[in-house]
Amino acid sequence: MSEKKEFESLARILKQGRVGVLPTDTLYGLVGRAEDKKAVARIKKLKKRSAGKPFIILISSLKDLAQLGVKLNKETEKFLKAVWPGPVSVVLEKNAFRLPKNKFLQALIKQTGPLVAPSANPEGSPPAETIKQAKEYFGDQVDFYLSAGKKLSGQPSTLIRLAGDKIEILRPGRKKIPPTY
Repeated sequence: MSEKKEFESLARILKQGRVGVLPTDTLYGLVGRAEDKKAVARIKKLKKRSAGKPFIILISSLKDLAQLGVKLNKETEKFLKAVWPGPVSVVLEKNAFRLPKNKFLQALIKQTGPLVAPSANPEGSPPAETIKQAKEYFGDQVDFYLSAGKKLSGQPSTLIRLAGDKIEILRPGRKKIPPTY
């Protein structure tokens, strides 16, 4: 299958409310459309996610935040433009968001809308580093697997919360962040 056809097929599958595993800019993610409540509920169940723990939502641009009801002040917008695209997830209101650097993923999100994309593993287990490991976790409970063709290992995104002009590191990750902005 050509890359274009694979891309179109993947976008169509996600628009239909299905979920799967694909490489993000950090790790393999268990993905579904953020605005599809059934897909999000299915991902929570697959991950055995603790109640109240928010997901990271991948966006294709800052404009996606406004569509999701997130209002940014000038300082926050300036900060986001400085760290995105890249491996930094930022808690804004009730959810965490990340603008990935990966161009394929950005293009996919432009087609499907924002994607919920927690790491591909049940809560408490290490993140899948290969499609084989993701299949061991989820088997035929997901609708598709897309391989990066290599092992994806290392740190997840840095997860932060902005509090005034201070930065609260909720989870250290791939990118080091200064304590203020």
